[in-house]
Amino acid sequence: MIRDHRPYYIKRLIHFFEVWYANHFVAPHFAALGPDFMMLKPWYVDLHGAHIEAGANLHLVTASDRRISFCTWQFGDHQGHINLGDHVLICPGVRIDSASQVSIGDSTMLAAGCYVSDADWHDLVDRTQPIGITRPVSIGQNVWLGDGVTVCKGVQIGDNTIVGARSVVTGDLPANVIAAGNPARVIRDLPEPDRLITRATLFEDPAFLAKKNADIDRYFLSNNSTLHWLRTLIAPKRGD
Repeated sequence: MIRDHRPYYIKRLIHFFEVWYANHFVAPHFAALGPDFMMLKPWYVDLHGAHIEAGANLHLVTASDRRISFCTWQFGDHQGHINLGDHVLICPGVRIDSASQVSIGDSTMLAAGCYVSDADWHDLVDRTQPIGITRPVSIGQNVWLGDGVTVCKGVQIGDNTIVGARSVVTGDLPANVIAAGNPARVIRDLPEPDRLITRATLFEDPAFLAKKNADIDRYFLSNNSTLHWLRTLIAPKRGD
């Protein structure tokens, strides 16, 4: 579809169903989950294991072919932990696997297809060992991981740093830089880090944000009728 043909009331009904589904089927699987989370198509969110926690305003965006997966492993002396800070954005296809500790700071954004892991998942010599070497991963506040970034075990990424698409982060990255490559290397310093505006600002006035989003939906969907929407589902035409 070129544009959204749903009437405004249909989109609102879907939103209310998503909220209900997220609260009823997804939220209980978090060990802790802060208030005001938003999950788009929450039926494509998978959580496995204990000690998965998230702060306020968690935002999960999924798709039918790009599920979001949080998985912690408990095996022998290993116990995984995943800790997401406030205002974190997780895009379609993101996977986070932990056998020790993965920490992600406030306002950090993980673009589509990112993978974060704190373990090798098999021993280098004994391939029957299911965990292998594991070392904690720490991703700072207001970090932006581009499309398809992989973050490997033992990595620390400093606050505000941007990692370019398809990069593989095998070593530490400092704060306030732009990095890219395989393995990822610092390309240059981040310009004007003191002037950064983070996702936290979006949630300073929740009532205003909700009204603004509703007004935008009303504006773009106001001319959509129920019959027109049903027609686009049953008999779509070129240009729909």
